[in-house]
Amino acid sequence: METTDKKGFDYRFDCKPDYGFITVQIPSGKKLKVEAAAMATMDTNIEMKTKLKGGFSRFLSGESLFINEYTAKNGSGQIQIAPACPGDVDHVYLENQTIYLQNTAFVAATEGVNVESKWQGFSKGFFSGESFFLIRCSGEGDLWFNSYGGILEIDVEDGYVVDTGHIVAFTEGLEYSISRVGGYKSLFFSGEGLVCRFTGKGKVWIQTRKIQPFIGWVNPFRPKKSKD
Repeated sequence: METTDKKGFDYRFDCKPDYGFITVQIPSGKKLKVEAAAMATMDTNIEMKTKLKGGFSRFLSGESLFINEYTAKNGSGQIQIAPACPGDVDHVYLENQTIYLQNTAFVAATEGVNVESKWQGFSKGFFSGESFFLIRCSGEGDLWFNSYGGILEIDVEDGYVVDTGHIVAFTEGLEYSISRVGGYKSLFFSGEGLVCRFTGKGKVWIQTRKIQPFIGWVNPFRPKKSKD
């Protein structure tokens, strides 16, 4: 899938939606911020520097502490990026906008996008079963993110309900709260768990799979340790 955005860097997606792979052309003298350990290949004229992002808050969120910056020297250079999670990849060009990502979804961004952790509070983080932190991406430029499973983009006009484990990203301006989908019996026996109730107008990106049910499905097939 070839994509050229006049407002941003040229890039290409491969292997969507199962094992998304991103190829980005970095113009001469420009920088690309990439999640640590995601670089797969790059041209020899690209230089890498590691930057500390978010300090202790990113450590608590379970993310890597570092984002690598890649700069093309003496001409443009190509970099290929392989996200850690086996799923889809997507792109948004921010125009002085803000998008919140779940704590493992960030892949890469251009220099004009500010990437930082945002504390979502004990109630929302603890009761959702997800991270206490979101990743806040704001400013102007390219933003790439990934998911577990495929990615669906949904326009929210007034309200929408999403299982917390399926949320990938959402736009600023949407308010959200965590609640049960039914009573306590539903919480423990229906397999549905907790949901995020969005209100307002904006966009939500969801993933078609979530990790915890997959872990539960795989667990019976794990080798058992023999008792001596």
